[in-house]
Amino acid sequence: MTTRDLTRTSTPSTGTSATGTSTTGAPTSGALARRVRRTGPGRRTAALLTLLALASTTGTAGAVAAPTGAAAAVPTRYAHQQLTWQTCAEEATLECTTMTAPRDWHHPGRGPDITVAVSRHRATDPARRIGTLLTAAGGPGGEGLLRPADHVRNAPALGASYDIIGFDQRGVGHSTRAVCRTTEELRSFFSGDFRDDTPADRARVIAGSAAFAADCEQRSGGLLPFLTTEQTARDIDLLRALLGERRISYYGPSYATMIGAYYATLFPHRIERMVLDSNIGFDDTWERFQSGQPMSFQRRFEEDFLPWLAARDGVYHYGTTPAEAKAHWEARRAALHEHPIVDGRLTLGPNQLDNGTIQGIYRESNGFAQLATALTALDDWPGADPAARTTARRVFGDYLGPGFLAEYFAVTCSDTPWDRDLSHWAARGTENTARWPLVGARTLAFAAVCASWPTPTAPRVRVTGAGLPPTLMLNSVHDPATYYEAALSAHRALRGSRLVTVTGNGDHGQYPGPNACVRNVVESYLLTGAAPADDLTCPSPTTS
Repeated sequence: MTTRDLTRTSTPSTGTSATGTSTTGAPTSGALARRVRRTGPGRRTAALLTLLALASTTGTAGAVAAPTGAAAAVPTRYAHQQLTWQTCAEEATLECTTMTAPRDWHHPGRGPDITVAVSRHRATDPARRIGTLLTAAGGPGGEGLLRPADHVRNAPALGASYDIIGFDQRGVGHSTRAVCRTTEELRSFFSGDFRDDTPADRARVIAGSAAFAADCEQRSGGLLPFLTTEQTARDIDLLRALLGERRISYYGPSYATMIGAYYATLFPHRIERMVLDSNIGFDDTWERFQSGQPMSFQRRFEEDFLPWLAARDGVYHYGTTPAEAKAHWEARRAALHEHPIVDGRLTLGPNQLDNGTIQGIYRESNGFAQLATALTALDDWPGADPAARTTARRVFGDYLGPGFLAEYFAVTCSDTPWDRDLSHWAARGTENTARWPLVGARTLAFAAVCASWPTPTAPRVRVTGAGLPPTLMLNSVHDPATYYEAALSAHRALRGSRLVTVTGNGDHGQYPGPNACVRNVVESYLLTGAAPADDLTCPSPTTS
């Protein structure tokens, strides 16, 4: 499972002349945007309809069985809408607006419309403006509305040259949302110990997962079947047209790599430049991709975090070797199984220890030390430093909220088919718990939700890279969530892509970050269109 998004000699792309046309003579996205904005409402609507209709007729290359209605024009009520921008209530450096989209792009007349919250940061150097860079959030379940502000702060060169767009994808945040449970109700899903494996334990877990899926279906008003990556990709193309852009560039980390790959497959002629950072196995099913995560999280925990922790025994007193640190962690987990820590409304048991550890190993720079501090507090909760207890409450108690999980399961259970044989998942859970317990112990609980989910109806999108300019992919070798083996498979499927492998590193999300090699490659590509001629390797700063 991708649990959160904590992040991010070549042939150049089509160039732009000083007159606002491409070197091929076609109008650039910026020129087209200005042209659309100068027309009256009737002509503007016609222009938008033309843009959307052209996209829908050319955008099915690479799909297996073109989705129903792929060649139909977008209804006027969506293409005609005006985006009204105002200062974002939660981030004064951004403008925000709301876009209306059909609940089901393949049957726009059925069911109520949805809304998608959108943000924008205008290029700070209009004279050097390249175009629009759309960013999306990971998860599934992350919120992307305020992400452009982070990009401008951390990558000012992009903020100077691009209008940077963010959005909360359908199902989350300020957009039309799925609803499954309250925070209080969600605690029952993570109660107990997922490692317990008696027939009664399995039956309890399966019943809890089925109840969670039933709550989602009952409370979301028929929305669940339409919270898919393919539907989100079509939202993006409507947004592109409403922005008046012929083409857009795209940056997406984690699950957003799948959003980008699907969009580029459905609408390849709408992509100018694309960066996919920390890649989902978007060439296959969610079931197959998630089946590899128990291994990759255990690898990150044992080969990266535990050696880091052991090297700092003088600070955290958790053991001088990785083996000692692991034994200490397992002993603490066993103690929490017998006697969970109850702190007000928060219960810290073995599943919460697992969850906080999973969360803490995504990024070394801002995760390892917080996790280590939180672990020390568990050893003597009444006598622990108050600041360490506060960190522990956050690390072990703030994980996968109800809004996140509603979207997470909606997408992962609906995008692609799942094996619904619970005996298969019970056996797989036992095996994963023995080999890779950190994430493997919850195999049955998570798979049983999808086994109880409404039958998926989303069309299958086969990513090929056909019709795309060179695409940049980034991945570290020990990424726990979007593991390198899946990135290699996705890279092979996305023809013409260039993979930047970050060695000596396991962080999830590589750009923007401290690695100058990665930053230079990404910014050279996005600012000039110059992609690497071949795949390349960027050593992490600590090993270079």
